[in-house]
Amino acid sequence: MAPLAWCALAGLEAAAGGMAATAAAAHPLALPLRTAPPPGATGARPVIAVLALNEGTETTDFLVPHAVLRQAQVGVVEAVAPQPGPVVLMPALEVEGVRDFASFDAAYPAGADIVVVPAMYRDDDPAVRAWLQRQAAQGAVVVAVCSGARVVGQAGLLEGRRFTGHWYDRSTLLRRHAGAVYMPGQRYLADGPVVTTTGVSASLPVSLALVEALAGAARARAVAEELGLATWHAAHRSDRFGLGLAQVWTLAANTALFWRHERIELPVADGADDVALALAADAWSRTYRSQAVAVNPLAPAQAVRLRSGLVLRVAPPQAAAVPAAVPGGPPACALRATLHAIGQRYGNGTRQWVATQLEYDEAQDDCTALAAAP
Repeated sequence: MAPLAWCALAGLEAAAGGMAATAAAAHPLALPLRTAPPPGATGARPVIAVLALNEGTETTDFLVPHAVLRQAQVGVVEAVAPQPGPVVLMPALEVEGVRDFASFDAAYPAGADIVVVPAMYRDDDPAVRAWLQRQAAQGAVVVAVCSGARVVGQAGLLEGRRFTGHWYDRSTLLRRHAGAVYMPGQRYLADGPVVTTTGVSASLPVSLALVEALAGAARARAVAEELGLATWHAAHRSDRFGLGLAQVWTLAANTALFWRHERIELPVADGADDVALALAADAWSRTYRSQAVAVNPLAPAQAVRLRSGLVLRVAPPQAAAVPAAVPGGPPACALRATLHAIGQRYGNGTRQWVATQLEYDEAQDDCTALAAAP
């Protein structure tokens, strides 16, 4: 499956362009949460569901919020999918350890307080749509990461709302949803109980914004420090992203080189960091020249338990594969480091093409290790 089908080019429709970025207020998300106590208070812990579709869920959109919110310990965080069993991640990786809808509903009859919705292989899955509608009706705040906005829209939750979204989805969302208003210059945006974000790279800042909304700025700063992120502000230069001639040329050229498609092997072991792995695997798998796979060199037949508790399925190593590495150092800096490696291997055009898909603005990268990062 082509990696641009998720959070990027779901059908090569005309991209919405020419929208000038506006200044985004640097304030925490104001969320109408049901059970979240004020910062420092004791009481009911919010239930946070990170949604997945078993057949295909965007890698970073899913792994990053799940990992960051669990790391922050701001509530009960559950990965949830329609069916038990593995979840195929797109464009790379596969995990186990999710609750199915029936199990989640039995454990939390009052529903979730927050539902995080990643991009999915199909945005109109009937089971996902019905479950999401029930959660919203029970009072859940719904957070659409990247093209998760398409899924949220199919559940009828975008009509009449202000939204941001991946640059490629804007015209589709405006066409589909009556009264919806696109807001440029916002990396994430709350309109009542619905939050939307820009592309894949917004998954980390919006996760920290959720931590701040649930537990206060001090807790969010502590988690951001652990991740290596200086800030998680909402400002975004929306006008920098779109499908131009350079991107079309790189896409066409890399697609034509299908006989040089490479397998990039990322070694992992128990305790591997979800955030760094997601960013590295996602980027390598969007070049149209390579596909990232996770391997366990110490025990090739054994799956790996990630830091978040999810179980990562691994592939057996292959002699002809290209060895790579999940970048060390702060997890938040893994994307910049991986893009540098992609540029070294495939050229700057491919590097920029991957950054465009992920809606990553290197000039606004808030990684704390930028001085040391390539």
